[in-house]
Formats: sequence, C-alpha cells, structure tokens
Amino acid sequence: MNYLSKIVARKREEVDEAKRRTPLAEIMARVADAPAPMRFAESIMGRNGIIAEFKRQSPSKGLIHKAPISPADVVPAYCRAGVSAISCLTDHDFFGGSLADLRQAVRAASDYAVPVLRKDFVLDDYQVFEARANGASAILLIAAVLSHDDCRRMALTAKQLGMEALLELHGEDEVGYVTEGVTVAGINNRDLKTFAVDLDHSIRVSHLLPEGLPRISESGIGGVDDMRRLRLAGFDGFLIGECFMREDDPGMACQKLCDSL
Repeated sequence: MNYLSKIVARKREEVDEAKRRTPLAEIMARVADAPAPMRFAESIMGRNGIIAEFKRQSPSKGLIHKAPISPADVVPAYCRAGVSAISCLTDHDFFGGSLADLRQAVRAASDYAVPVLRKDFVLDDYQVFEARANGASAILLIAAVLSHDDCRRMALTAKQLGMEALLELHGEDEVGYVTEGVTVAGINNRDLKTFAVDLDHSIRVSHLLPEGLPRISESGIGGVDDMRRLRLAGFDGFLIGECFMREDDPGMACQKLCDSL
C-alpha cells in the first residue's frame, strides 16, 4: 500500500471509532456552542495569502519539529506576522495532530480574527460537523480520496454550517470537483502516493480552474522566490508548514518570510 491508501484505510477505522464513542447527534448539539466561523477566502484575498500550518510530523519525514510543541506556542506568532489563515492538522496516526490541537489553534487565532482550517483526510459528514463543533472556519476536501458526489455533499454541509471548503487538487482530471461550497482551490505539489514534490505542478493545473476562484499552492514552497514565481503565475496564496515547523522558532521563521514579501 502507498501512503495515501494506508492513511485512508486507517482514517475510515478512526471515523467509525469516533462515531461509536460520540454519536453524531451529540456532535451536532455542540455546534451551537462553537465560536462563529470567520471568512476564509476573504481573509486569503485581503491579507498576505499565507496559510501557516501547525504540523508536527509527516509519514515521509517523521518528526518535523523535534522538541515538544503546541499550537499555543506557535499560532499567536503566526497571526502577529500577518498570515491570512491557520491550518491545523488533526490526523493523529500519521501527522501527530488532534482535535485538541484544533481547539487550541482556534482559541489562539481568535484573538487576531484569523480563520482556522481543519486539515485532515475528510471522508465522512461526521468529520465536517466535528470540525465546526471544534471551531474550524474551513475544512479541507481532498479530491483524490472522494467521489464527486461525496465532495459536493460535504462542501454543501460545510456551507450550511457557515464554514467554507478548501478543495485540494492534484491533477487536471480533478478540476471537475469544483462545486458549490468550495470557496478556495488548493493545488498540491506533493504526489500523495509517493510524497515527491514538483512545484511546477501548481502552475500547470491552475490554468484550468474557473476564473475568479481563489487559488493557493500547497507543499514544497521553500521561500520568497518560490512565492513570487507563483504569484506571477496567478496564485493568490500559499499553504506553508514544513518551511516554518522545521525551524527552532516557527513563529520567527514565519515573521521573516512575511517581512520578505
């Protein structure tokens, strides 16, 4: 099995376990108590376009930040640097994240009116409600792991809950996944089967997206030169995690990059 197959298989088990532990009705009841969602696409277009990610590890690289660290240690500095949004990984088995991390990120970012994206392998409506109940303003939907119908349904569910959907694409054949409720398109430069990175990939796929849909480039962005090149190619933003998280002080690394822009 490749990385993606392993992650998806485990994620289906994880969602089933979560449903047995906490019924959907209970999750839905918690939605009313969650902080109001913030405008995700608007923030990307209105600020510097950076979605700064809190990410402890990855399947291909293991631990990224070697010392123990939490969103409370990093997210406020990201926000002070002027980022458009925060991405918080909630997958546990492969990325070391959790819903507790998401809640912590939301609390930290709310002081700066910065929206938070729940980044995970969302396969079930249960996870959409879970994201909203824990304060997310947006969810990630990955075309490579969803059918067209599932993608459309979950994007609409997110919209009904006041959230937005960032649709992640990997190839030209996935452009048709753009549907109502998708407010931002992200093109991932990383092959989810091999985890190899090709920065040119974003540019090739972006030309096929509907005009006016905000677009971001994800993965493998090493610095300001990459960002300037992608800006010239029509990108509105960038999802950046490892570039920050591998540094001793991720917040300072983010500040330096934002200042360079």
